Order: sequence, then structure tokens, then C-alpha cells
Amino acid sequence: MKNDYVTIGLTNPKSTSNVGSVMRAAGCYSVDRVIYTGTRYDRAAKLTTDTKKARTAIPLVNINTLGVADLIDAVDKETKIVCVDLIQGATPLPAFEHPEKALYIFGPEDNTISQHVVDRADFVVFVPTVGCMNLAASVNVLLYDRLAKSSRANAGDELILQSKDINNNVKVKKGA
Repeated sequence: MKNDYVTIGLTNPKSTSNVGSVMRAAGCYSVDRVIYTGTRYDRAAKLTTDTKKARTAIPLVNINTLGVADLIDAVDKETKIVCVDLIQGATPLPAFEHPEKALYIFGPEDNTISQHVVDRADFVVFVPTVGCMNLAASVNVLLYDRLAKSSRANAGDELILQSKDINNNVKVKKGA
């Protein structure tokens, strides 16, 4: 039984390819919901994206349809707010302990998370890279770190069999 609940919050994303890649990551890492602010993605979504399959399993919701003012208001009081960006004073991701229920907020591709949101966050973390990663790469790294620090990290062949492509029949030789 799944005890955690993970929401990814995107601040005014502009790139359909990035949102599509975020949705793919959300599916791979069992994210419950992806929410976003702003109108740039909605305008750009008229272009072809790779989100159709992921959207059937994971809701992609503009917070305007939720009737809330910002990403933080879109979750319940038990959910911890985690801002993920290159922000002075933030905790390096390798030293961070993920909460069970979390809303991870990411800044837009060409800006950052507002001071108002950072001030209301329970935690602020950053990925210690030289330079900044793109939005989808940051989401993937954060979700991998959450997985790697969880009990789900010890998965085996059952998960591989359920996840792999039907054309993949390669196996590790015994004793290797």
C-alpha cells in the first residue's frame, strides 16, 4: 500500500517538451499529480507533446481550475511544501530527507520561484550542479533522489518485468 503522496508543482512552465518530459518522469516515479500555474503552457500546448499517455494515469491540472491563488493553496495542510531551485541558503538535495506527503515546486525555465512561495515553504532544496539544469532534468533528479532514499529502491525482477519494453528479453548471466 502506498503511504506517500507526491505532487509536482510547475511555476508558469513555457515549454511543451519540458512539461511532456515532466509527465513522463511523473509516470516513471509514481507521482500522484502534476499542477501548474500560468498561461504559457496552455498557449503552447496546441503543439504536439508526449503527454497523452501520461495524462491518462496522472492528472495535469492548471491551478486556475482548482480555484486557488497559488500552488501552495492547492494541497492540504499535511502536505509539506518543498521548493526546488538554485536559491541561496537552500539545502543540498543529497542531505535532504523527503517528507511522506510533498508538493515539490519548481521554477519556470527562464526565471525562479517567487519569494512569496519560498517564504511559505517548509523546505528549500537545490541540486548541487555547476550551472542550472533544465526543468525536466531537475524534476527527474529530484524524483530519483526520493526513490533512492526510499524502501522502493530495493525493487527487483518483478518491477523490471512490469516496466520493460516487450522487445527487451536480455537477462544477466548467472554469476555475473
